[in-house]
Amino acid sequence: MLNVSSGEKERATAERLRDECSRLRTETSLLTHRTQMDVNKKLDHRLHDINYWKAELEKQHSETVAEIKALQAFIGRLEKALAATEKPLNISQQCLGYRERRVKIDLVHDNVETHLSKEVEMIENVQALLKKTMDQAHEQLWLLRSAKTQLEKDLGDKYGALGIDGKCSTLNNHSKDIHFAPHAVTIQQHSFTPDEWEAYSSENIAKAERERKASVALRSEINGILMQTYVDLRNIYETVNNEFHKRIEDTVGAKKSLEKELSRVMDELASMDNNIRTLTQAIADKEAPLKVAHTRLDKRSIRPNVELCRDPVQYRLVGEVGEINTSIDRLRMRLAEAQASMQALLRNKENLEDDIEVKTNSLFIDRDQCMVVRQQVKHISH
Repeated sequence: MLNVSSGEKERATAERLRDECSRLRTETSLLTHRTQMDVNKKLDHRLHDINYWKAELEKQHSETVAEIKALQAFIGRLEKALAATEKPLNISQQCLGYRERRVKIDLVHDNVETHLSKEVEMIENVQALLKKTMDQAHEQLWLLRSAKTQLEKDLGDKYGALGIDGKCSTLNNHSKDIHFAPHAVTIQQHSFTPDEWEAYSSENIAKAERERKASVALRSEINGILMQTYVDLRNIYETVNNEFHKRIEDTVGAKKSLEKELSRVMDELASMDNNIRTLTQAIADKEAPLKVAHTRLDKRSIRPNVELCRDPVQYRLVGEVGEINTSIDRLRMRLAEAQASMQALLRNKENLEDDIEVKTNSLFIDRDQCMVVRQQVKHISH
């Protein structure tokens, strides 16, 4: 009886154990299934989140790449604009050098030189501004590339995570490549929270957006600088040319006036030369009559005795000599005055010729050198 009772007890215990095991199998099976479904759902959500941020990163990356290209194009415009200032600067400095060869009264600090100096100063200021702006653009380009690199790193991580979690989402209890990995059953200490993960991508996007907006603003500023510097350089170029034209016109007018005066002086010199010749001839013409009078007086001085009479002839001969000498003196005085006038006219002629040479030299410098070389300057908008 004891054995029967003990057997019934063990059987009841075994039966109860089987029931509990059956319930446990059912319970754990359901729990495992629900848990796996929950993991699958969370993986799907995770993949959705990764895809969302990947799309945002790709969008920002595309815009950043486009902005980098746009900024590089503007840097190219700056480089062309800077290079284009070298020739105008050299020509302006060359013109200043040419004009140092003016001489005498024309070697003055006139409006042309004032505006040429201003042109040189403006071109140098424009060069400094373009170089400074180019440095800013290169710095902004570096920041854009840095943001692009960070986006690409983040995108690379996103692609990697998508590959891993995408593979995980396809795994099931019948997959061939499932295995045990007890070492992976942990929360890694260096891992990030979902908020940190999201904040990382959000900050990368925000940084790229900030740099892109800064680049857009800088490009707008560059565009304004390029336009304003073009207008300024064009205006000062035209102003200098106008001053050159005025100076050349004044010099041409002065040269013509000097040439007219020289022509009049040359005419007067010819007339005075003829006058001197006629005066000289007039003086020479008095020699014969004077000799005649002297000869008569000389011969009559040896008349004999009472024939040496102070007759009217004698008085008239003496008077004739006096008259001729007076005429010669008057002619010689006028001749001296004419010769002095001739010398003054010659000095005036030399001065006029010298002034004309000065004007000719100035015209050659301003019209034939400066204005010719300035035609090589072509200011264009970059």
